[in-house]
Amino acid sequence: MTEPADHPLVTAVKPLVDAMGAELLGPEQAQPDDVVLAWEGEDVIAVRLPQLSDSLDHILAAMERRHGMPLAELDRRTKQSVVRTLEARGAFSVRHGVETVAGALGVSRFTVYNYLNRENAAKGE
Repeated sequence: MTEPADHPLVTAVKPLVDAMGAELLGPEQAQPDDVVLAWEGEDVIAVRLPQLSDSLDHILAAMERRHGMPLAELDRRTKQSVVRTLEARGAFSVRHGVETVAGALGVSRFTVYNYLNRENAAKGE
């Protein structure tokens, strides 16, 4: 990255970029799908958004860090909560999302679908 890492805009957006699993680049490295951020009319930084499948892996890793243990070691109620959070974040719209989540939770796809169905039934859907 050619811009200083301590620029106020970089400092402000870095936690969000990290949370999304995105990448910071110099504005001159931006490709058409990247988001270029400007400060007072001058391009400062470009953000390369992750592919959806990479985002799911990043979200799962962040959830493991938040819980302080592998997701597979969580109790059933906490796993159900994880599935609700992932559903809200669109994890199951990603191709093989259910399989990926099931693997991370150490449960079957059927169990993930049961968690989803149970939640949707509770909402009255």
